Amino acid sequence: MKVYRDLNNLPQFRNAVITIGSFDGVHYGHKKIVKKVKDLAIATGGESVAITFHPHPRQIVYPKDDTLKLITTTEEKIALLEQSGLDHLVIVPFTFEFSQLSADEYIQKFLIEKFQPKHIVIGYDHRFGMNRRGDINYLRWHEQKGGYKVVEIEKEEINAIGVSSTRIRESLESGDVKKAASLLGHFFTLSGKVVKGQQIGTTIGFPTANLEITSKAKLVPPDGIYAAYAIYDGERHRAMLYIGKRPTLKKYSNRTVEVHIFDFSKTIYEDELEVEFVDFIRSDAKLDDLNALQAQLTQDQKTTMKVLDQTKDLVNEWEAAKLPSVGVVILNYNGKNFLEKHLPSVLKTTYRNCHVYVADNASKDGSVEFLRKNFPEVSIIQMTQNHGFAEGYNVALETLEPDYFVLLNSDVEVPPNWLEPLVDLMEKDHTIAAVQPKIRALNQPEYFEYAGAAGGWIDFLGYPFCRGRIFDSVEKDKGQYDQVSEIFWASGACMAVRAPLFKGFGGFDAEFFAHLEEIDLCWRFKRAGYKVMFTPRSTVFHLGGGTLGYHSPYKTYLNFRNSYYTLLKNEGVIKLAFLLPIRVAMDTVAALSFLLQGRWLHAQAVIGAFLSFFLALVTFIKKRIVLEQLIERIRISPQPNRQGLLSRSIVFQYFVMQKKFFNRL
Repeated sequence: MKVYRDLNNLPQFRNAVITIGSFDGVHYGHKKIVKKVKDLAIATGGESVAITFHPHPRQIVYPKDDTLKLITTTEEKIALLEQSGLDHLVIVPFTFEFSQLSADEYIQKFLIEKFQPKHIVIGYDHRFGMNRRGDINYLRWHEQKGGYKVVEIEKEEINAIGVSSTRIRESLESGDVKKAASLLGHFFTLSGKVVKGQQIGTTIGFPTANLEITSKAKLVPPDGIYAAYAIYDGERHRAMLYIGKRPTLKKYSNRTVEVHIFDFSKTIYEDELEVEFVDFIRSDAKLDDLNALQAQLTQDQKTTMKVLDQTKDLVNEWEAAKLPSVGVVILNYNGKNFLEKHLPSVLKTTYRNCHVYVADNASKDGSVEFLRKNFPEVSIIQMTQNHGFAEGYNVALETLEPDYFVLLNSDVEVPPNWLEPLVDLMEKDHTIAAVQPKIRALNQPEYFEYAGAAGGWIDFLGYPFCRGRIFDSVEKDKGQYDQVSEIFWASGACMAVRAPLFKGFGGFDAEFFAHLEEIDLCWRFKRAGYKVMFTPRSTVFHLGGGTLGYHSPYKTYLNFRNSYYTLLKNEGVIKLAFLLPIRVAMDTVAALSFLLQGRWLHAQAVIGAFLSFFLALVTFIKKRIVLEQLIERIRISPQPNRQGLLSRSIVFQYFVMQKKFFNRL
């Protein structure tokens, strides 16, 4: 995340999706808004931008009002927002002059001139401009002239979370830091420089680091002892925090914030320290002498240790939530046996922010009942009819909102650490739309598997093939493709894809039903300039042909028909004029070959594919027009990405030149 503090030094944002607010606390409600901004930016080929203000507007508009108490300082806010994956954070220097902008000036001189937004994501109650005269309706009134679209955060959407900065402040001011943490989704913190105190704690075995809180507006909870964590140099340590005027020590009456860090002996004067409030232990109290204070602190430490022991799972949960969220979605149709054999391996996945879903396509073999009984931790998406592979996934993914989808066949076995390399690769490069692991055969693990192998390519006539598998020739994996590489398409047997992009590009084409729908989707990604990648750092094992055999006549029909659909939707118009006749001629040869082999059902399937294609010609021409407009809106490059496209005929190379392996092409 890039941070800007000068409005006169902003970059030219690309298709900016912006949101504006104080974001005090960066609580669950804020995180939901930020995720909507980020997802919309990804889905529209844009950049996500959050805009906030420093100092807080109330400090400028009402300078004599000292009642404002903030949950987070600006620096704490930056650190929390950085975890969200935003592209940009703009901290607007809020001045009296800025506060005098009219609503019209705010829109024109601030929002439009500085950010050129394509979307403005805003709350239903957002106000802006002098005397707060501008509102969401005013923004909408300027939509056409300003060239942006307003996306409203509904009142019900925020209220459903039950979170507000006001509620959190109330909890903190009453000392209920545990409740505040549950609303924030993270611990409330105080941070500052460690300064020297009177060092009395050292004499009784409880040395403390005195924290200097410089922000007058920063909220400090009531006096007392708190269970806490101290974060020093990026490491979290168990600690016990004291806030108060030290009534036992009669010499002193100033309020201090002191933290005793357990099992810690470093000298950290003048260093920055962050303290997380976990729970309230007791109120401040005057004790008889230092011996009584020592005894009480000893008891406090025991209580604190118990409290911290009980928060281990919560800390792990919050740490996991900082990772990108992944929804592993397995589409199932009458695959109870596959689920029984292979789902346990998926549930052993070590990636910490992952949830497993089984989308059931109206199975009749008792799959749903089996899952409920044996795998209650798995979420079931139950459909009332068999939508096929393509539309089945579209329906299943419609209401899910992780950062990434992983589409996984039910007959795939995975090792525990298979997911991390996929996510890591996509996190490093936001132009990657999808990534595929190495796919090896479950029954012959030394060989690549037919459906995907080491990543998909396509030749200039539109015939797909894989590195490690061309037609029926499957290679043994000898490490020959053990480099992270750009490919043309990722296998639907195991494909990680950015969730907003999957939805933004329209998902799979439902009319494909099954087979080649992933090639069609990846081709759309590539046309808009995105990358599709292969990584050998993750390997999965696919049984293959579980629901529809590789040599099924129906599969032959779908492959030939869907190949024509894919070409018509994605290939250039001029090229199609000569490409389609060539394809028809070559596929006619394929049909004759099937006949000569006595496989007349396959020959019939090819002829059926021709007929289906020509009957659907008008439908797919209309789809092509809509698709052209969609890609034009969300492209990230003026030129399509052609990596993974073979400039020669794979049919000629394979059958005439006898080049059976990819690395010989």
